[in-house]
Amino acid sequence: MNNATSDDEDQGGEVFLDENDIVHEFTVDDEEEPDDSMHIFTGHTGELYTVSCSPTDAALVATGGGDDKGFLWKIGHGDWAFELQGHKDSVSSLAFSRDGQLLACGGFDGLIQVWDISSGNLKCTLEGPGAGIEWVRWHPRGHLVLAGSEDSTVWLWNADKSAYLNMFSGHGSSVTCGDFTPDGRTICTGSDDASLRIWNPKSGENIHVVSGYTYHTAGLTCLTISSDSTLALTGSKDGSVHVVNITTGKVVSSLRAHSDSIECIGLAVSSPWVATGGMDKKLIVWDLQHSSPRCTCEHEDGVACLSWLGASRYLATGCVDGKVRIWDSLSGDCVRTFSGHSDAIQSISMSANGEFLVSVSLDGTARVFEIAEFR
Repeated sequence: MNNATSDDEDQGGEVFLDENDIVHEFTVDDEEEPDDSMHIFTGHTGELYTVSCSPTDAALVATGGGDDKGFLWKIGHGDWAFELQGHKDSVSSLAFSRDGQLLACGGFDGLIQVWDISSGNLKCTLEGPGAGIEWVRWHPRGHLVLAGSEDSTVWLWNADKSAYLNMFSGHGSSVTCGDFTPDGRTICTGSDDASLRIWNPKSGENIHVVSGYTYHTAGLTCLTISSDSTLALTGSKDGSVHVVNITTGKVVSSLRAHSDSIECIGLAVSSPWVATGGMDKKLIVWDLQHSSPRCTCEHEDGVACLSWLGASRYLATGCVDGKVRIWDSLSGDCVRTFSGHSDAIQSISMSANGEFLVSVSLDGTARVFEIAEFR
C-alpha cells in the first residue's frame, strides 16, 4: 500500500484502481440523447408497427400496434385522439383511401375495419382471410380495398358496399407485399414463397407468375410499381432487387449490392431512381437506367423503412437503432439525424403538406419530426 501512496503522490494525486477494488457496480444509462421530436403520441400501450398520414388533412395521423388498437390523432393537437376499437389482435397495417375519406385498418386477427373519417364511425368490417393481414392498399381511384394475408391469399372488397369482390389464390406462403398498379388495371403481389404474381382484378386471373433461377431465391419482403404501371420492383430476404416487366412477366434487370435482407423499397417521384434499405445497414440509391448504385448510405444498424420526401432530392430512413435520418440522394450525405426513439423504428409516413415526418417504434411511441426544410 505504501508504494501505492507514493505512486499517487508521483502522479499528482491520481488513484489507479483495478477490478479487485470494485465494491459494487451500478448500471448508469448512457448520456441521454436529445429528443428532436416536436410532438409525441403516447396513447398506445404496446409496440407500434404501422403509421399512415392522411393524404388530405396535414395534421391527421393513424397508428396501430401490438395493443390491438388503432388510433387517429392530430399533429400539434395533444388533447385529441380517437381510438379505433374492435381488433382482437395486433393492428398490422393502415391505409387511407386516396381521397382521405376512409381508413382501412388491418389486423393479425384477419379482419379489416374501414372507418369513415368525417363521422368517426366504423363503416364496415371486411372478413375472409383465414390468418393475419400483412398489408392493405386502396385502389388509386375508388373505394376498393386490397389485402394480403399470412394464409397465402389476397382479397379484394368494395368498401362502399361492404362487398367481397374477389379472392386471389396461388401463392404458397404468406403474401408479404402487394399493390394495384397506378392505372388501377392490374394487381401485383409478392410472397414468402419467393414469387411475384400478376393478377387481373376483375376476373381474378393469374396473368403471370415470376419465379425461378432468374428471380429471387428467398421470400419477397417489399415491392413498388413504376408510375407508368409498366415495372414492378421487388426486394427479398436474399438481398437482391429485381425489376419485372408487368406486361410480359419477364425480369428485365437485377440490382445486386446488398449483403442481407432488403426491408424497404421506394421510387423517386422526379427521377429514374429507386432506393432500397436493408439489414446490411445500407440505404442504396440506384440509377434504374443503368441498373447501378448512385450512392450507398451507411447506417449504424438495419434500415427498416424509407420514404422519399415528396418530389425532392431527399429521402428519410427509419432504422433499427431508433434514429430517423434524412439523406441527400444527390450527394449520398446524411443531412439530419433525428433522435428520440429508444427502440427500433417500424414505419414512417410524411404529412400531406410535407412539413412533418411521423415515425412509430417498438418503444410504444409515435414521434413527429419537422422536415419542412427538406421539401
